[in-house]
Amino acid sequence: MSKIIVTGGAGYIGSHTLVDLIEHGHEVVSVDNFSRSSADVFEGIKSITGVTVKNHTIDLCNYSDVRKLFEDEKDVVGVIHFAAFKSVGESVEFPMKYYENNVYSLVNVLKCIDECSIPNIVFSSSCSVYGNIDSLPVTELTPLSKPECPYAATKQMGEQMIQDFSKVVESNSILLRYFNPVGAHPSGLIGEVPYDKPNNLVPVITQTAIGLQDKMFIWGGDYETRDGSCIRDYIHVMDIAAAHTLALDYLIHHKNESRCEIFNVGSGNGVSVFEAIASFEKVSGLQLNYELGPRRAGDVVAIYANNQLISERLGWHTQYGLDDMMSTAWAWEKKMSARR
Repeated sequence: MSKIIVTGGAGYIGSHTLVDLIEHGHEVVSVDNFSRSSADVFEGIKSITGVTVKNHTIDLCNYSDVRKLFEDEKDVVGVIHFAAFKSVGESVEFPMKYYENNVYSLVNVLKCIDECSIPNIVFSSSCSVYGNIDSLPVTELTPLSKPECPYAATKQMGEQMIQDFSKVVESNSILLRYFNPVGAHPSGLIGEVPYDKPNNLVPVITQTAIGLQDKMFIWGGDYETRDGSCIRDYIHVMDIAAAHTLALDYLIHHKNESRCEIFNVGSGNGVSVFEAIASFEKVSGLQLNYELGPRRAGDVVAIYANNQLISERLGWHTQYGLDDMMSTAWAWEKKMSARR
């Protein structure tokens, strides 16, 4: 059994990855200060897996606390680093908050990985590092454009830091550039808990459907796309979780071809906002109340992945389609509503 530290373990993707890691035989240790999450998620994880996950409630921007964590946890073979602020709109409004939190926390984690000789790192990156691109689908060799928001800039910085780190330290690393995570665990026991007012499409859809919002806005209907709305590559959160487990196993078994490798994690299909709404309306039997609004600062027009590399190297394939994403997200929203 391999011990894995998961930073941001109580977060949306982190919590689902904890489940996948446990189900594949790994021992997990979470790190989360619950600034954008809730400790309640660990009850859901226990109900799914039967395992009580140990969590260190520390701020990763505090080096001494991070150092003590790494000293206390012995025989760690890998770190998955999720912990970061992730709202595009908030990053535009409060850029320094994003640079301070997302960059400082990663610096501290990398320093401790080096000092404690932990051999493997998986970094939670994002398709936002590509910016607005000239050709689709996106491959791992697509040049990175100017980031469209401070959040994307912190992910570009994080990738560069790890690539430089890998040149001088024995640790091996994988950068996972995943696209738009949606959905919830099929059990309905864990899912995305939006921080403040949600900005991502699917939580906005489900909150509108449940009545927490009177209506939703589609930000921009005049893009040069097939129906005028932005196009994204939506991928079920459990498919993303599986990619992290496969990436770690790939490193643990020394299958990597270089010290730092990059993989897109996407379905390979571009879905417009209107198409996503249509899928939700189909699986829920409801009609959403929405209207068109202006374009939103920081949004790219269209992006979706070429996932050939991760399929060939890691053996990763998606298991959930768009309707599955919407149905599990809707089941989770109804579960949360029953608790309110």
